[in-house]
Amino acid sequence: MLAIFLSALVFGLAFCASPGAVFSETLRRGLGGGFRPALLVQLGSLIGDALWALIGLSSLALFLTQDSVRLPLTLASAAYLAWLGVQSLRDAWHAPLADDPAVAQQGRAAFGAGALLSLSNPKNLVFWGALGGALAGIVDGTPSEAQLAVFFAGFMLASLLWCFICAALVDWLRRHTSLLWQRLSYAGCGVLLLVLAGLTLRGL
Repeated sequence: MLAIFLSALVFGLAFCASPGAVFSETLRRGLGGGFRPALLVQLGSLIGDALWALIGLSSLALFLTQDSVRLPLTLASAAYLAWLGVQSLRDAWHAPLADDPAVAQQGRAAFGAGALLSLSNPKNLVFWGALGGALAGIVDGTPSEAQLAVFFAGFMLASLLWCFICAALVDWLRRHTSLLWQRLSYAGCGVLLLVLAGLTLRGL
């Protein structure tokens, strides 16, 4: 059980630390509002992470391979990524200030943004499908319910720890970098989000 738990911690940190839509949105909101909105994006993404983990470790994964379910989910994900990309490019042109009332409003919406990004990302199903095979290799056979529960707990603990680590790093960057660097970061996040939207549509 300890080996399963430690493996889940490693997989969880690797999954969360990989660049993607959630990190881009964390950076965008964190550079404008600091630690709190960055943390809220990360915490919101835990909702999707937990749901996709449960789906990937259960037979529900087969249901989501149906085109009638996969197609609208993929289209919604691409549209939301594109919208966030445009917002980030707008911020690169006019970087939000900490005392801007819009920053406080974005902070309140940060949790929902993180949740929507993770919930609308069907790519997580691919990750968990592969991870299910890796888990079978770790336990040398079909994992029991107790082993699945331990693996899930380890993964979610790693995800929770990463929320605070990532938010702290973004807040540090906000405090110790120039406005030009922040504008370039907004622009980079915008381009990345638009590319992810295109890749999502390409997967259709």
